[in-house]
Amino acid sequence: MMQVKQPEPFTFEAGDRAVLLLHGFTGNSADVRMLGRFLEKKGYTSHAPVYKGHGVPPEELVKTNAKDWWQDALDGYEHLKELGYDEIAVAGLSLGGALSLRLAYNKPIKGVIPICAPAFFDNIEELTQGFRQFAKEYKQLEQKDDDQIQEEIDALMKNSNNTFETLSELIKEIHDHVDHIYAPTLVLQAEEDEMINTDSADYIYENVEADEKDIKWYEGAPHVITLSDYKGKVHEDVYQFLEGLDWSKS
Repeated sequence: MMQVKQPEPFTFEAGDRAVLLLHGFTGNSADVRMLGRFLEKKGYTSHAPVYKGHGVPPEELVKTNAKDWWQDALDGYEHLKELGYDEIAVAGLSLGGALSLRLAYNKPIKGVIPICAPAFFDNIEELTQGFRQFAKEYKQLEQKDDDQIQEEIDALMKNSNNTFETLSELIKEIHDHVDHIYAPTLVLQAEEDEMINTDSADYIYENVEADEKDIKWYEGAPHVITLSDYKGKVHEDVYQFLEGLDWSKS
C-alpha cells in the first residue's frame, strides 16, 4: 500500500504584518499555500495550521470534530502571537472562512476575509458527497481496489455523524454571531460554488457590524477558488484589502 505524503503547516515570515490562513473541510494547508507565498512576496508574514484529522486518512478525520478544528485555529493565532506578531488579520476558505469569522468575534483581529464561507448549514448533502469523494481519492492514492474502497467508505459514513453534527453547530453559531464582528471585513464568493449556499456571502456582508466592509463575487469561479484559475484575482483582492487596513507599523 502506498503511503500518502502528509501535508505540513507552514509559516512564511516576511514582515511585521501577519495573516493567519485557514484551510477548508477535508482540505489542508495546500489550499492556502499559494496565497501565503504571494503575500510573502508582498512583505506579509503568514501562518497556516493543518487541523486535526486533516491531511491524513479519512478514518482519522471522522474521529475529530469542529471543536478540534476551532482549537487548531486558536492555536494558529497564538502561534503568530508567540512569534512576536501583535497585529494579525485572518483569511480562510470554506470551513476556514467560518473559523475566521469566529476568530473575529473572539480575538483582536485587524481584518477578516471569509472566502466561500458557509453561513447556513443546508449543504449536508454536498458536504457528504465532498467527503466521500475526498475519501475515495485518498484511497485510490493508497492503491486500494474499488471493492475495498467502497466497503471502507460505507464504514466511514456510519462513523461520521459526530463530525457533521459539530460542523453544523459551528455554522449555526457563526450565523447567529456575525453581527458581533467589528473588524474590517472582505467577503469573497465564487459564483459557481458547488459546495455552499452562495446566499451566505450576502448574509455575512449584510450582518457584520464593521464600518469597513466589502464583498466581491467571482463570475464562473468554483468553491475551492484559491486553487482555481481565479487565484491570481483572489490574491490581488486580498492584498489590496490588507493594504487598506490600519496597521500601526508601516
